[in-house]
Amino acid sequence: MGDRVRVLIADHIAEVALTRADKYNALDPAMFEEITHAGEMLKSNKDVRAVVFYGEGPNFCAGLDLSSFQGTLSDSQSFVERVLTLDDGEIANEFQKPGHVWRELDVPVITALQGVAYGGGCQIALGADMRIAAPDTRLSVMEIKWGLIPDMSITQTLPRLVRMDVAMDLVLTGRIVEAAEALELGLVTRIADDPLAVARDMARQIAERSPDAIRRNKILLTKAWNAGAEEGLRLEAELQAEVLGKPNQVEAVMANLQKRKPVFN
Repeated sequence: MGDRVRVLIADHIAEVALTRADKYNALDPAMFEEITHAGEMLKSNKDVRAVVFYGEGPNFCAGLDLSSFQGTLSDSQSFVERVLTLDDGEIANEFQKPGHVWRELDVPVITALQGVAYGGGCQIALGADMRIAAPDTRLSVMEIKWGLIPDMSITQTLPRLVRMDVAMDLVLTGRIVEAAEALELGLVTRIADDPLAVARDMARQIAERSPDAIRRNKILLTKAWNAGAEEGLRLEAELQAEVLGKPNQVEAVMANLQKRKPVFN
């Protein structure tokens, strides 16, 4: 990696850390590239069963580091071309990829949040499967402040979490949402005094499960969440058929049977 993102892998768990704490983990071009690279690297690592994603220091991510984009923004035509350009085989552009890449992983991603998660930082957090927030966490879809729309894969995340009128409120006002309200709205999964410790504990529990079932459970929920009954039920059956009776599934059954207390003495 570089000096913006660190990836550590141990015991089937990958930890991805934003390491620009002195700059509120704000997003400059190098961080965009390194976040995407981290996600792409983990997509091909079949030993990983869960990912913990967090920002070092008192803040998760303050959004764009505008000072680092001044040259790019001054050449608006070039910037527009980059926004509209896709690499071969991709559906997300270079700016959408840091948020969308986590949805492309076939293992769950748990983000630990603290301090601010503004603009692009908020959208990256929404790309995770679960978000554990410290009580001091503040989120904002802040792009309207700069006369922009949120374009870091928010169309693939926010509609799954909140009602449309709530999304309109957040996107059109750019208002700051405190942790308690974020939990009520569905933007975060739970609130914890030590969100990183909770995220790590969740990842450990997941990593102890069958890797075949972990991956297919994420596929099941992400693909079937807004699907019709026919598609959803078919997907359940197809994915179950892929794990039923396989070594990992048999091992899980035997391990749990050994833990059970006998019904009769």
